[in-house]
Amino acid sequence: MEEIEQSDSGPATHERPDATAAPHKSPRGARALKSGLRATVVLCLAASVVHVILVFFHVAPANTVSKRYSPLINAWVYPFFEQNWRLFAPDPESVNRQILARTAHTGSDGSVRVGPWFDLTAVDGSAVEHQPFPSHTAQNMLRRAWSSYVDTHGGDDKARTERALMMQKYLTNIAADRVAAHNSGTFDFIQLRVVTMPIASGPLAGNRPPMPAENRLLPWWKVTRHGK
Repeated sequence: MEEIEQSDSGPATHERPDATAAPHKSPRGARALKSGLRATVVLCLAASVVHVILVFFHVAPANTVSKRYSPLINAWVYPFFEQNWRLFAPDPESVNRQILARTAHTGSDGSVRVGPWFDLTAVDGSAVEHQPFPSHTAQNMLRRAWSSYVDTHGGDDKARTERALMMQKYLTNIAADRVAAHNSGTFDFIQLRVVTMPIASGPLAGNRPPMPAENRLLPWWKVTRHGK
């Protein structure tokens, strides 16, 4: 639409946008981006709701729903979302544990090469010492994995439940990744040794004889081949 104005030099026209003109369409890429963001937000919200529901049934008293869907709930919660109430009722450690690992590799000729013991606990200790904000991984991952392994296996190292087998694989993967990150070489078997040493009693405990250290040797476990 044109608008006419009168002037000394004659009429002048100025173009004015037509209100009835079609609105500007956003590019196809922008529309796709908005749709992708919208779908991502919906998926995140849905995952958050599902997570809260499953954790709620995990910590709630036993009921019909938690008993019926117990395998699904445990598969989601363990081992990453386990609820540990010791934050409010601390149970301090009464022993010092040293977890060591060694690896083995079977050559093409059938020979087996066993590596030296590697101190996993010392690696975590060096990562925590003198660190104002030590990571949760260095402080608790290996320790909690071992505690969960003992809770599910007892003293015979036999996995009789699905959770026991899961905790065994969890501990195995942690040890294999730690060894592979610090040592070069190829290995496809790993073995753990756990030395438990009681903490010395204080002066108020009297003249109690020191308890002997416990040395527990675990079986060889097959792992995904590490190294080159």
